[in-house]
Amino acid sequence: MDNRDDNKPVMEFPCEFPIKAMGLASETLHMAVLEIVQRHAPEAGKHTLKSRPSSNGKYVSVTITINATSRAQLDAIYLDLTACEQVLMAL
Repeated sequence: MDNRDDNKPVMEFPCEFPIKAMGLASETLHMAVLEIVQRHAPEAGKHTLKSRPSSNGKYVSVTITINATSRAQLDAIYLDLTACEQVLMAL
């Protein structure tokens, strides 16, 4: 039996939310991700951006944590990230 309250939202806003984008390792991927995220969350700063190269160094994952205010905001960020040619995947 499921004891979950069906009326309770899956996420409650505002909340801290990490956004991860992956792409080929390049000097511009970090800035592209930061620029896209800041369109929707202007307070997101470079100081919250973290990156991690793949084991062979060909790819890099960039994570930026924002103070998410709504599901619509997150959806818009992910739409813009996946539309970016440099971003291969966004999680």
